[in-house]
Amino acid sequence: MTATAESTTTITARIPRTVRADLEALARSTGRNRNTLVHEAITRFIDTQRWQIAMIEDRLRQADAGDFATDAEMDELWAEFGLEADDNAGETKTRAAS
Repeated sequence: MTATAESTTTITARIPRTVRADLEALARSTGRNRNTLVHEAITRFIDTQRWQIAMIEDRLRQADAGDFATDAEMDELWAEFGLEADDNAGETKTRAAS
């Protein structure tokens, strides 16, 4: 069973020779062609950028609505990373090991 191929177009991009050499080496070692690798890389980049933009826009909407973490929630978060809030300067400091 064969899938219908999506129509394609050609683009040209200038990249450093070292990146092209790395791409060619990757194609050889994986048995995949350069076009497939470039297509996959661009698709992943676009997906990541879309995700980041959507997250930023969502967080801006939350901030505009006044939906912020409470001080207690932030203290819990800092504690998860072994940090504690410094009430005086608004900075964090590492907790001393016991």
